[in-house]
Amino acid sequence: MRIEMLGQPQLLQEKERPTILVVDDEELIRDLCMSALKGYRLLQAGNGQEALDLLDHQPVDLVLADVMMPVMNGLDLLMQIKERDPGQLVVIMTGYADKEVVLRALKADADDFIQKPINLLQLKTTIEKALEKRNLRRELSQLKQLDRIKADFLGLISHKLRTPTTSISLFIQNLASGTFDSTDPSFSEALKAIREESDYLAYLIQDLLYYSDIILQDEKPQLSRQDLREVAVNVLAEKRGAAAEKGIYLHNRLTGQWPALQMDRRRIHFALSALLDNAIKFSPRGSQVTLSGQIGEENISVSISDNGPGIAAEEVAKVFEKFYQIDPYKTGQVRGFGLGLFYARQFVRDHGGSMLLESSPGAGTTATITLPHKVLAEIAANH
Repeated sequence: MRIEMLGQPQLLQEKERPTILVVDDEELIRDLCMSALKGYRLLQAGNGQEALDLLDHQPVDLVLADVMMPVMNGLDLLMQIKERDPGQLVVIMTGYADKEVVLRALKADADDFIQKPINLLQLKTTIEKALEKRNLRRELSQLKQLDRIKADFLGLISHKLRTPTTSISLFIQNLASGTFDSTDPSFSEALKAIREESDYLAYLIQDLLYYSDIILQDEKPQLSRQDLREVAVNVLAEKRGAAAEKGIYLHNRLTGQWPALQMDRRRIHFALSALLDNAIKFSPRGSQVTLSGQIGEENISVSISDNGPGIAAEEVAKVFEKFYQIDPYKTGQVRGFGLGLFYARQFVRDHGGSMLLESSPGAGTTATITLPHKVLAEIAANH
């Protein structure tokens, strides 16, 4: 097993090139193949077992393998590779026109064949075509995934918007038909319900506009010097009305002077807002949500703690998935699109930071955003 070594100036470019693993027990054949494939990052192995060992430690784009080899032949290697990773490209070299060999390779999902004696031009063309097909498959897979996400999102939007609009329509119809008398207590309750559903509808539309503005356009972070404490306090002030309606007290424990950081104010504002929204949404009436922070030598962190029902261990990781929503009270009617935490974590990671959720059933939840000084400075320099 051998890895072709390159000079230091070539290392960065080499990382971007597709990697080809040439597997043949004849060193002369390996050298001929590698001379024809100089435009790639090249690895080589003398038999199938050596190739498998190398694949355990090296990312490889395509395996070029002979059939007849000691220890482990090319067909056995092909089957083991495809069993591990069905998407791994494997081109088989054979000096035999044996139909059985070809059929076995086809059944094992070989991506192409090269017949010995090797035509170097044909070899290069075969490798290029195989890599191009792989790239096209990946692009197709990404497009299909994007289509699925769009379809799921449109379905989710339809469902989420239908609920408040239907409720508002029914309430208005009842009012118009005279079902409610203005002196009846149920009249004021109906008006209150209409207002709540209207506010929720406005909240959903605002979220949609935000997602289309920042997320769907895939803008790069717009960095400037910002005070993280000031941003967090502003978010807290914006949420006091929603918290007061639920009888929840927002407590600010952020004190002192904080160093300015290079960050995208809008995105960090979104992340903090998403965490506070969840804390308020799931906290029981009369409880408290606390905003605290810590300034370290390398990091600055902001934490939001609530006294809600908490999150089961198996669900903690899932809350960051697109469209996933926790229903701790088993109501079947969780409001929102289930995108807040997904994008909140992504925005924090865009700044070189991290987001951590600590929770357990019945013990509330603490969400912490951590931003490192050094990484933020480097990101700012690159922009």
